[in-house]
Amino acid sequence: MPNQPAPDVLSWASEIDDAAIAQAARTARLPFVAGHVALMPDAHVGIGATVGSVIPTEGAIIPAAVGVDIGCGMVATETTLTAADLPDTLDALMPLVERHIPAGVGKGHDDPSLDRALGGLGLPRTELTAKQERTVAVQFGTLGSGNHFVEVCLDERERVWTVLHSGSRGIGNQLATKHIAGAKGLMERQERSLEDPDLAYFTQGTPEFEAYVEDMLWAQRYAMASRARMDQVLVDALFRIVGKGSRVRVINCHHNFTQLESHGGKELWITRKGAIKAATGDEGVIPGSMGTRSYIVRGLGNSASYDSCSHGAGRRMSRNKARKQLSAGSLAEAMRGRTWNADRAEALVDEHPEAYKPIDQVMADQRDLVEVRHTLGQVFNYKG
Repeated sequence: MPNQPAPDVLSWASEIDDAAIAQAARTARLPFVAGHVALMPDAHVGIGATVGSVIPTEGAIIPAAVGVDIGCGMVATETTLTAADLPDTLDALMPLVERHIPAGVGKGHDDPSLDRALGGLGLPRTELTAKQERTVAVQFGTLGSGNHFVEVCLDERERVWTVLHSGSRGIGNQLATKHIAGAKGLMERQERSLEDPDLAYFTQGTPEFEAYVEDMLWAQRYAMASRARMDQVLVDALFRIVGKGSRVRVINCHHNFTQLESHGGKELWITRKGAIKAATGDEGVIPGSMGTRSYIVRGLGNSASYDSCSHGAGRRMSRNKARKQLSAGSLAEAMRGRTWNADRAEALVDEHPEAYKPIDQVMADQRDLVEVRHTLGQVFNYKG
């Protein structure tokens, strides 16, 4: 159940620092925020708006609240395979995934078959340079870096799932950065004072607002289609290794986005910055950190959270702090028994499970937001 740590802020987080609460309170004080800001159990400080926050706005959108990875989210596929179908090790899967799902900063590929997948997406409203158009093409179907990952998991029935986390890659970042800078410039020209410049906004009905919404919606479509492509490649590779298998269902959901929804009798823009939509019956994917569990959930439609829930475990340490305080050795211990990028343990220390909030506590904090349908344990993990 939520508590109220500041005026017009409701929080479901049992673990949250004062800076995140103060940041959410600044957002809540904006005149066009039409209701309380809802903090999910994984909430932590972000740029401008709090990661793990849900912000209802009327007649305006804050580009930095959506964030720079527009449309980032999760895709999970349930298969007909069981643990008994898997080989003793999934080592043979790693080179296939590395080859067909490039990962890392700026990484792309030259697979001509992706042109067909891109064909239906069109282009954003913003006119792209030739270099950006190439970025759109070569980074489609690639993972990215940071906390983006590919996993193979077993649920409580020992049924095999694939799970993947990625977003709109370089082009999403570039479009978001352009609009965030544009909003800041607009605030300066209009001499509007903000408690945090990153809370700069566009007002509905203006050309700037319309341009941002068109680019944002395009980036969301790009991110979702890119995840779907990678998921197809991943599942096909798994079936090739095992020698059989078919898909049961696919869940593909955003957790960095905004959309127009009806709440309390009003049409509001609901911005979920690190949160997923959890209206009654909505299926979602909530990942833990490396070496921990992930969850397939169904939304309970809690109106106080604007039909939302957490998008993951949520960081409790910055990446720099994690690198200083945690070790590759303890990460390897946490990943014992799994196939993973063990040769890159030193580079992955900032993704150590101890750098994140305990996912089990996060899930306990939001029992009134979602019901757990399946609990997934990792057997394979690949990161950029």
